[in-house]
Amino acid sequence: MRKTAEKRDVRKAAAARIEGDAVEKTQTPNLARTLEKKITGRTAVVAVIGMGYVGLPLAVEFARAGFTVLGIDVDHEKVKIVNSGRSHVLDIKDYQVKELTDLQRLKCTTDFSALKNADCVTIAVPTPLNKTKDPDVSFILSAVAEIKKYLHRGQLIVLESTTYPGTTEELVRPILEENGYKVGHDFFLAFSPERVDPGNVEFSTHNTPKVVGGVTPVCLGVAELLYRQIVTDVVPVSSTRAAEMVKLLENTFRSVNIGLVNEVALMCDRLKIDVWEVIDAAATKPFGFLPFYPGPGLGGHCIPIDPHYLSWKLRSLNYYARFIELAGDINSRMPEYVVEKIVAALNSQKKSLNGAKIFILGVAYKKDIGDVRESPALDIIKLLESKNALVMYNDPYVKELVMDGGKRYTSVKLNAQALSSADCVAIITDHSEYKYQWIVDKARIVVDTRNATKRVRNGREKVFKL
Repeated sequence: MRKTAEKRDVRKAAAARIEGDAVEKTQTPNLARTLEKKITGRTAVVAVIGMGYVGLPLAVEFARAGFTVLGIDVDHEKVKIVNSGRSHVLDIKDYQVKELTDLQRLKCTTDFSALKNADCVTIAVPTPLNKTKDPDVSFILSAVAEIKKYLHRGQLIVLESTTYPGTTEELVRPILEENGYKVGHDFFLAFSPERVDPGNVEFSTHNTPKVVGGVTPVCLGVAELLYRQIVTDVVPVSSTRAAEMVKLLENTFRSVNIGLVNEVALMCDRLKIDVWEVIDAAATKPFGFLPFYPGPGLGGHCIPIDPHYLSWKLRSLNYYARFIELAGDINSRMPEYVVEKIVAALNSQKKSLNGAKIFILGVAYKKDIGDVRESPALDIIKLLESKNALVMYNDPYVKELVMDGGKRYTSVKLNAQALSSADCVAIITDHSEYKYQWIVDKARIVVDTRNATKRVRNGREKVFKL
């Protein structure tokens, strides 16, 4: 009931801010009404720029709802895979893509001129950080430059890529208005943050609430209507800036709390207390506490990156985001702490890290997926090798690993010989298919960074936990 009331409050707040703009609404051109009819009648052509882990699921949902969907990507291999009726994204199965390509509802291309036939365009391109941890919006700017070439009256443009507050109005809008078109009248512009959680079997694009903010109330109305065709719950907010901030708050919340619990893990280590026991006990409180868990570091495209978008923007306003920076510092140091744990485990066996054979289990950034972006395992491998350790890994989802500099690793077979021959086995990613009692039985010593061995009974004396 509380969550329902909170959702209702969000909608009321947005409506209150939008209310009173009757002048614009009465002047709404027929273009908006025409597009709305196309959307509700499923005759609108939807283009999705970026066929990655966000764009492909979005394209599939629109196509399943009956829309004709154009997927656009500069990667020829991705385009080829989709057009052949296959999926390169974990959460989308081959048969789902094939059904839609066979019905000619989904087609991919590298040719941006296809945008001239699109009524609605969503942008789902990467937004990484550069080496100085400043936002790299070059992919957004490239996509918008292509859209500008084929922008036509009555078209809706929605940015989904995570970015700093102000991007839609300060960067995207001016480019699209260079042709003389006016936002809210000639074309419509909105922001709706992606909320994809790779590998999550409970929540997908369809049943994850969708936040939407428009540059104008008319823009919001059209964008909200579009997403209501594929998402069960759409949450309108008063502006694109608010929508951009929502995404950053979500991931900053996680980053800061993970940073807190990682520091608690360091404290518990000094105090000789089991941090996992402490968290589990605290989690029994039915109010006022939300459990987060320590780990070897942050990974993926969102949590290690998104908070830096916010802190970067605030630096330009002469504000220092202390919580964000502190959490980032703690989280980024966790791979070093894991290596220290491995050294301590080896020392207990009178072994040196120099020349030791370390078997890494799991290099993906989270369990049961094959995504290694920003994975802490990469930093751990680098640190181990810098200290002359011999590293091998197994990951059922990552058959080959290419490090910065081009060095390649191949996942080795997980068997009794590989486990027993290693001086130390380090569990970095707790994939569900790993049999942890068997792993502990066969290994000499184990460093467990995920509390994966919590149900192990025999051999607990060989396990060193984070």
